[in-house]
Amino acid sequence: MPDTTLSIRPAGPQDVPTIADYNLALCRETEHRELDPAIVLDGVARLVAEPRRGRYFVAVLSGEIVGQSAHSYEWSDWRNGELWWIQSVYVHPDHRGAGVFRALFEHIQQLGESDPDCRGIRLYMERDNDVACRTYLNLGLRQAGYEVFEKLL
Repeated sequence: MPDTTLSIRPAGPQDVPTIADYNLALCRETEHRELDPAIVLDGVARLVAEPRRGRYFVAVLSGEIVGQSAHSYEWSDWRNGELWWIQSVYVHPDHRGAGVFRALFEHIQQLGESDPDCRGIRLYMERDNDVACRTYLNLGLRQAGYEVFEKLL
């Protein structure tokens, strides 16, 4: 009988195709655009292979990946430590509202709390994603008062 307990584990090379597919779905859902699947696949594989850049975690239920999240590192000289940026958050539609992201976030938060260099956790989201905003507020995150600007190269 398959295990029906949700578990969180670090992603491995075998998870790269699923994570890449979930990232493509994430972009489609939140930004209504398509990404280049080959670039996303290579990007996921690189992060999994180079944990100094960040780490992916997957939520597994009955042997199936039902959600994912990653975090990357930002050095803060103001805090003399790292801020961990949550990214690539995706929960399969069949498992939303069941605590999958909460479990992923709490796992990353526990790792951060046990890491002497981690000073906090941040994330960014699409401005009009009200569902995500409520989720993040319910997890104890607060709006930081910053706007994100970018220039892609």
